[in-house]
Amino acid sequence: QVQLVESGGGLVQAGGSLRLSCAASGQTFSSLVMGWFRRAPGKEREFVVSISKSGSRTDYGDSVKGRFTISRDSAKNTVYLQMSSLKPEDTAVYYCAARGTNTWQYWGQGTQVTVSS
Repeated sequence: QVQLVESGGGLVQAGGSLRLSCAASGQTFSSLVMGWFRRAPGKEREFVVSISKSGSRTDYGDSVKGRFTISRDSAKNTVYLQMSSLKPEDTAVYYCAARGTNTWQYWGQGTQVTVSS
């Protein structure tokens, strides 16, 4: 079983930046693909970004390309989401996720990000 704990959410003005963190435990970190998803009020869950087990490959959702950056630190078993040029439409609960297979198996509790205009 994998446990994921997110942190770093909060309130920020449009154009600002935030960094989210997700600490993983319970399974070898290098065996996990890590990702971030978000759910805005009244909307479906949206894929944000993923990073491969080695960190060599990243995939971004179209709405965040060029503004968000994912990274992972194997020494700390942590994945980060650096968010820049934030827009009000980025307001959502952000969830960290992990998978060892093709299915996203593990989820964090979520952290709220609110971007004011």
